[in-house]
Amino acid sequence: VQLQASGGGLVQPGGSLRLSCSGSGRTFSSFGIGWFRQAPGKEREFVAAITWNGGSSDFADSVKGRCTLFRDNFVNTVYLQMNSLKADDTAVYFCAAEKDRPTLTHTSARMYDYWGQGTLVTVSS
Repeated sequence: VQLQASGGGLVQPGGSLRLSCSGSGRTFSSFGIGWFRQAPGKEREFVAAITWNGGSSDFADSVKGRCTLFRDNFVNTVYLQMNSLKADDTAVYFCAAEKDRPTLTHTSARMYDYWGQGTLVTVSS
Protein backbone atom coordinates (compact mmCIF):
# COMPACT_ATOMS: atom_id res chain seq x y z
CA VAL A 1 0.00 0.00 0.00
CA GLN A 2 1.16 3.53 -0.72
CA LEU A 3 0.25 6.23 1.75
CA GLN A 4 -0.02 9.98 1.37
CA ALA A 5 -0.47 12.34 4.29
CA SER A 6 -1.97 15.75 3.59
CA GLY A 7 -3.77 18.63 5.25
CA GLY A 8 -0.91 20.27 7.08
CA GLY A 9 -0.33 23.98 7.10
CA LEU A 10 0.10 27.06 9.22
CA VAL A 11 -2.48 27.57 11.94
CA GLN A 12 -2.72 29.89 14.93
CA PRO A 13 -2.67 28.56 18.48
CA GLY A 14 -6.12 27.33 19.40
CA GLY A 15 -6.97 26.56 15.81
CA SER A 16 -7.85 23.28 14.12
CA LEU A 17 -6.62 21.14 11.28
CA ARG A 18 -7.77 17.91 9.71
CA LEU A 19 -5.04 15.69 8.42
CA SER A 20 -5.78 12.99 5.89
CA CYS A 21 -3.98 9.75 5.21
CA SER A 22 -4.96 8.37 1.83
CA GLY A 23 -3.97 4.91 0.68
CA SER A 24 -3.80 3.20 -2.65
CA GLY A 25 -5.05 -0.29 -3.39
CA ARG A 26 -8.10 -2.29 -2.48
CA THR A 27 -6.45 -3.70 0.63
CA PHE A 28 -6.32 -0.37 2.45
CA SER A 29 -9.27 -1.38 4.60
CA SER A 30 -7.26 -4.26 6.05
CA PHE A 31 -4.57 -2.01 7.52
CA GLY A 32 -4.38 -0.44 10.92
CA ILE A 33 -3.28 3.17 10.59
CA GLY A 34 -1.05 5.11 12.93
CA TRP A 35 -0.06 8.76 13.04
CA PHE A 36 3.35 9.86 14.23
CA ARG A 37 5.06 13.21 14.33
CA GLN A 38 8.57 14.51 14.43
CA ALA A 39 9.45 17.98 15.61
CA PRO A 40 12.77 19.63 14.74
CA GLY A 41 15.56 18.14 16.82
CA LYS A 42 13.29 15.55 18.41
CA GLU A 43 12.59 11.88 17.88
CA ARG A 44 9.54 10.62 16.09
CA GLU A 45 6.66 10.09 18.50
CA PHE A 46 3.31 8.37 18.45
CA VAL A 47 0.21 10.52 18.06
CA ALA A 48 -2.78 8.28 17.37
CA ALA A 49 -3.81 4.95 15.88
CA ILE A 50 -6.93 3.21 14.67
CA THR A 51 -7.60 -0.45 13.93
CA TRP A 52 -8.44 -1.72 10.47
CA ASN A 53 -12.20 -1.58 11.02
CA GLY A 54 -12.23 1.55 13.15
CA GLY A 55 -13.32 -0.42 16.16
CA SER A 56 -10.57 0.82 18.43
CA SER A 57 -8.41 3.91 18.58
CA ASP A 58 -5.71 5.26 20.84
CA PHE A 59 -4.13 8.64 21.43
CA ALA A 60 -0.95 9.91 22.98
CA ASP A 61 -1.48 11.71 26.28
CA SER A 62 -0.20 14.89 24.68
CA VAL A 63 -3.15 15.05 22.27
CA LYS A 64 -5.84 13.15 24.15
CA GLY A 65 -9.03 15.17 24.36
CA ARG A 66 -7.93 17.43 21.50
CA CYS A 67 -7.90 14.93 18.64
CA THR A 68 -10.31 12.52 17.04
CA LEU A 69 -9.53 9.81 14.54
CA PHE A 70 -11.85 8.16 12.08
CA ARG A 71 -11.63 6.29 8.84
CA ASP A 72 -13.67 5.95 5.69
CA ASN A 73 -12.64 2.75 3.97
CA PHE A 74 -14.85 3.52 0.98
CA VAL A 75 -12.46 6.31 0.02
CA ASN A 76 -9.35 4.70 1.53
CA THR A 77 -8.75 7.56 3.94
CA VAL A 78 -8.08 8.00 7.63
CA TYR A 79 -8.65 11.43 9.16
CA LEU A 80 -6.95 12.97 12.16
CA GLN A 81 -8.92 15.93 13.45
CA MET A 82 -6.75 18.15 15.60
CA ASN A 83 -8.29 20.90 17.74
CA SER A 84 -6.98 23.45 20.24
CA LEU A 85 -3.59 23.30 18.60
CA LYS A 86 -0.54 24.41 20.52
CA ALA A 87 2.93 25.47 19.50
CA ASP A 88 4.16 22.10 20.78
CA ASP A 89 2.11 20.41 18.08
CA THR A 90 4.39 21.85 15.42
CA ALA A 91 5.96 18.91 13.59
CA VAL A 92 5.96 16.86 10.45
CA TYR A 93 3.12 14.37 10.71
CA PHE A 94 3.41 10.92 9.17
CA CYS A 95 0.88 8.17 8.71
CA ALA A 96 1.81 4.52 8.69
CA ALA A 97 0.04 1.26 7.98
CA GLU A 98 0.12 -2.02 9.87
CA LYS A 99 -0.93 -5.02 7.81
CA ASP A 100 -3.05 -8.11 8.54
CA ARG A 101 -6.12 -6.53 10.15
CA PRO A 102 -4.70 -5.70 13.55
CA THR A 103 -7.30 -5.80 16.28
CA LEU A 104 -5.15 -3.76 18.62
CA THR A 105 -3.64 -0.34 18.16
CA HIS A 106 0.10 0.04 18.54
CA THR A 107 2.18 2.98 19.65
CA SER A 108 5.55 1.67 18.48
CA ALA A 109 6.72 2.70 15.03
CA ARG A 110 8.32 -0.74 14.65
CA MET A 111 4.88 -2.33 14.36
CA TYR A 112 4.08 -0.50 11.14
CA ASP A 113 4.95 -1.86 7.74
CA TYR A 114 4.44 1.06 5.39
CA TRP A 115 5.04 4.77 5.75
CA GLY A 116 3.92 7.78 3.79
CA GLN A 117 5.55 11.11 3.22
CA GLY A 118 4.86 13.58 5.98
CA THR A 119 2.84 16.75 6.07
CA LEU A 120 4.08 19.79 7.97
CA VAL A 121 1.95 21.33 10.70
CA THR A 122 3.09 24.69 12.02
CA VAL A 123 1.29 26.26 14.95
CA SER A 124 2.28 29.86 15.32
CA SER A 125 0.80 33.30 15.71
